[in-house]
Amino acid sequence: MPTYTAPADNVLFLLRDVLGYEKYSNLAGFSEAPLDVLEAVVREAARLCEEVMQPLNEVGDREGVTRLPDGSVRTPKGFKEAYAAYAAGGWSGVAIPAEHGGQGLPGVVGAALGEFMASSNQGFANYPGLSAGAALAIIKHATPEQMAVFQKAYLPKLVDGTWTGTMNLTEAHCGTDLGLIRTRAARQADGSYRITGSKIFITGGEHDLTENIVHLVLARVEGAPAGVRGISLFLVPKFIADDGGKPGQRNAVSCGKVEEKMGIHGSATCVMNYDGATGWLVGEENKGLTGMFVMMNEARLNVGISGLAMSEVAYQNAASYAKERLQGRALAGPEHPDQPADPIIVHPDVRRMLMTIRAFNEAARGVALWTALTNDVARRSPDEKERQAAEDHVALLTPVIKGVFTDMGFANAVMAQQIYGGHGYITETGVEQFVRDARISMIYEGANGIQALDLVGRKLPRDNGRAVLAFFNELGGFLKENAEDAALAPLLKSLKTAMGHLEQATTWFVTNALGKRDPYAAAAGSYDYMHLFGLVVLGYMWCRIAKVAGAKAAEGNGAAEPMKHKLVLARYFMERMLPETGARLAAVTAGPEALMALPEEAF
Repeated sequence: MPTYTAPADNVLFLLRDVLGYEKYSNLAGFSEAPLDVLEAVVREAARLCEEVMQPLNEVGDREGVTRLPDGSVRTPKGFKEAYAAYAAGGWSGVAIPAEHGGQGLPGVVGAALGEFMASSNQGFANYPGLSAGAALAIIKHATPEQMAVFQKAYLPKLVDGTWTGTMNLTEAHCGTDLGLIRTRAARQADGSYRITGSKIFITGGEHDLTENIVHLVLARVEGAPAGVRGISLFLVPKFIADDGGKPGQRNAVSCGKVEEKMGIHGSATCVMNYDGATGWLVGEENKGLTGMFVMMNEARLNVGISGLAMSEVAYQNAASYAKERLQGRALAGPEHPDQPADPIIVHPDVRRMLMTIRAFNEAARGVALWTALTNDVARRSPDEKERQAAEDHVALLTPVIKGVFTDMGFANAVMAQQIYGGHGYITETGVEQFVRDARISMIYEGANGIQALDLVGRKLPRDNGRAVLAFFNELGGFLKENAEDAALAPLLKSLKTAMGHLEQATTWFVTNALGKRDPYAAAAGSYDYMHLFGLVVLGYMWCRIAKVAGAKAAEGNGAAEPMKHKLVLARYFMERMLPETGARLAAVTAGPEALMALPEEAF
């Protein structure tokens, strides 16, 4: 049976020693969470996930959810009690501003919690996963008049976890192209709207964990412009709150179906039908995408972190198995002559797989936490220039984190399964569940090909390339600042080469996609560019980790040995994984000719 230990020590090392958590103390929420408080919160989050959520992971996968004849949905055994513990601990509003009823802690705490939750029980983690995003969308985009209504009932209940929230975008005939949505909204005399239409793939659309569910729904008001310019955002509750803020009249919203899925069986993925349901506008008419993008961007970062999370839990179990499974002998001679065979961890190919997964995990965790801290700056800094720079960073890295982390998370889950051999293919060991559960993250919140197009088509050229130029300047500054560090020199050499590949690919896009106006040039190379970018970001993070680890290893105290391990992992990444940037550059600069050459009938 699989196990899981939350990497709390690694999170704290990254925040404290690599990312300089204390330098953010001037931001709202950070003064209330100094390092000792941060450590206590992170360790409590780890305990919750290890002791409450992880034991239900196999249960959720085996039982799944059940849609009852009345349209209600029953979650797996133990999920309701686990959610009650989650809500009682205040985790739902951990990073929501205190003035709206949240804990007001730094958002980076929520990022760490998100990883722990997804590793321990991805199916369960989906239920509360969108509630904070829904609350933030309301807080940021509701007008003062709308907030006066929402604050009486819906917002406080979302923040404290009494109720959960969902995001309703996709329809059967359209996913990414939201301009095609058909769900309608009719104005009513009392200021509300009647919502009519059907949405699919709605995570947590119906369940028994809470007494009410608050749906944020994209719909088109009668007479609205065509395309995305005519989309509005509405709050549509399962039960309309009464004057006391409690669930009152049942709204005309129902679950028409629960999807049968490859994985995340404990998560209810629903078809939601709106039959003239009462809803309230959030923000202005025809500007709904602006509000929904708050949820979508939060969700994309969280999904990227879930890719890391599945990679982490798969690694932990594969490493444990590799140290126990006896088969063959070490090539240099028996390492355990007292046993009939050596554990498979002595074999180079098994080590290759384990090292590849772990080298990704530790750097990816650093990148995720770094971006979460930067997101805190974007939301909380009193300095406008700081906020703008932080917003640029988050916007640039969001598609990279979502796309690369989830691709790698799935690949690493498969690699972990390979370490088990035939035992990885049977359900008894549990590793095959990680593969199934990891697969969805590459698809939802915008499939990874869409993330690549977003990166190349939108994020690179925005504001004349301001974000990517700032990124190159940061890396260049790091290389220059540490040029005399002999211990770092081999790593910096590799990073400089990889950065050069990224700069060449970026220049190629500017020359060929913009200069020559080839409509396919950027799109054809976008996926390889996204992964090239991801490798460079991970390499940069390994250099930052190695700089700190080298200094701590030199101190020679009890922490020296783990720091030496990090230096080995950094070297492995630079020698065995980062050189892939050369191949990615070659693919980008090959252009679209061969890709687009076959006529449609040849496929």
